[in-house]
Amino acid sequence: MNYDAIHRKVLILSANPKRTTPLRLDEEVREIKEGLKRSHSRDLFSIESAEATRYRDIRRAILDHKPNIVHFSGHGSGENGLVFEDDTGCQKLVDTEALAGLFQLFSAQVECVVLNACHSEYQAQEIAKYINYVIGMSQAIDDRAAIEFSVAFYDALGAGQTYDFAYQLGCNAIRIAGIPQEFIPQWYAEKSENSAPKTATFIPPTESYSNMSNQRDRDKKMTGGRNIKMGSGDYRETSVNDQGSYVEGNYYNNSAEKQNLAEAANEIQQLLEQLSKNNRTDTMTGKMKVAGEAIEQIESNPALMNRVLGALKAGGVSAFEQLLNHPAASFVIGALEEWQNSKS
Repeated sequence: MNYDAIHRKVLILSANPKRTTPLRLDEEVREIKEGLKRSHSRDLFSIESAEATRYRDIRRAILDHKPNIVHFSGHGSGENGLVFEDDTGCQKLVDTEALAGLFQLFSAQVECVVLNACHSEYQAQEIAKYINYVIGMSQAIDDRAAIEFSVAFYDALGAGQTYDFAYQLGCNAIRIAGIPQEFIPQWYAEKSENSAPKTATFIPPTESYSNMSNQRDRDKKMTGGRNIKMGSGDYRETSVNDQGSYVEGNYYNNSAEKQNLAEAANEIQQLLEQLSKNNRTDTMTGKMKVAGEAIEQIESNPALMNRVLGALKAGGVSAFEQLLNHPAASFVIGALEEWQNSKS
């Protein structure tokens, strides 16, 4: 089979629901398209994209566009699944088995699936039972690293390279960018015996590359699989209410801790919304006033203060950042950081 003679359709699905960390998804899609436009094989690729993807849109987009490559950019929540949107733009979790079952139905058409979301290795492993080439992320991945990987991956495909070469080039691009996360993208090919394109040159990992990979595995065991945290803090993971949460790189699934965190965040959210009824929040002064009054009320309410401190201990400040959605929230976050530091 001549790889260079095959026309491939790429479907890019992206989702960044309300109350999840904002991601540079538009930039990722734009860079992928630009890279393929400038490639010598540009006539052999067509790209379709669907933003704010709802769970129903997944099957509809695949049915409509009949892609060979499906690329998902957004948030992941580990074993719980990938996060899409519901009809209101809020989080809608699609579990692993459901996704794998969907791709099983389209296995005669889809060659490659790229899950560019944190902790998506679980979904990748299941999907790889039916799809030849699947890429998922083993840990939380920084938004910049995710974009570097995607752009290089499609640059390689546009140059006529194989999927496995494109994967390696994507990992290398993360490292060249100076981001120490090049081993987070993982390659799964449980159906590799049926894999098609073989005409492009494949560059196997060097000895040093393999040694570094082994070291990564050792480090992961020693640290209990903690996620790497660096850069701006924009990671492609999110918390999922009532189903366990990935917060600040640690997975916890204690129902009491989750409930306390949700209750504390909800009380602060309601407090901010109540104070906003009598104060403007479209000016810096107004936001500071609302936040100041909210902080004062929290500090004067021992029961609420204890719940907030307990939630900070369990989930950290970033948990509140994901749950609070208010113009004055950033000022409250500053107080939360101070309270957390004073108790540590």
